[in-house]
Amino acid sequence: MGSEGSSGPVVVPRNFRLLEELERGEKGIGDGTVSYGMDDADDIYMRSWTGTIIGPPNTVHEGRIYQLKLFCDTDYPDKPPTVRFQTRINMTCVNQETGLVEPSLFPMLGKWEREHTMEDILASLKREMSTPQNRRLYQPHEGNEDQRVEQKGLSLRCVVM
Repeated sequence: MGSEGSSGPVVVPRNFRLLEELERGEKGIGDGTVSYGMDDADDIYMRSWTGTIIGPPNTVHEGRIYQLKLFCDTDYPDKPPTVRFQTRINMTCVNQETGLVEPSLFPMLGKWEREHTMEDILASLKREMSTPQNRRLYQPHEGNEDQRVEQKGLSLRCVVM
């Protein structure tokens, strides 16, 4: 009856895609060491998300809990979200001043594909923590973005008594 011809793969609209990701994030993922959800349930554009990664075993990250912000602009999932660690971390793909995951240093963001999800990003960052170049890097004292900003303007003084 109708034409069987197809014009390519079905493209899921942005909001449907984000609703799918939200549902998956709320159900919990894998072993529970990676999770994510929306920052504000009233955000109808579903832009601001929070992610959590529990550091992998046998690394300097073991037992640490890392908080991240993921910002999905209106062109997500065609373009990757902006990903920023709120918890201070030393990794080769993270800007030490801002906590931003640098797309040029993190292949999943740099070579973004529409099929990637926020779950994929968080799981990939966790795997990155276990790589030889990151698994033993000195880590700053645990803290968050507020402490990072405060320390920029901090001047240290030594007092000899």
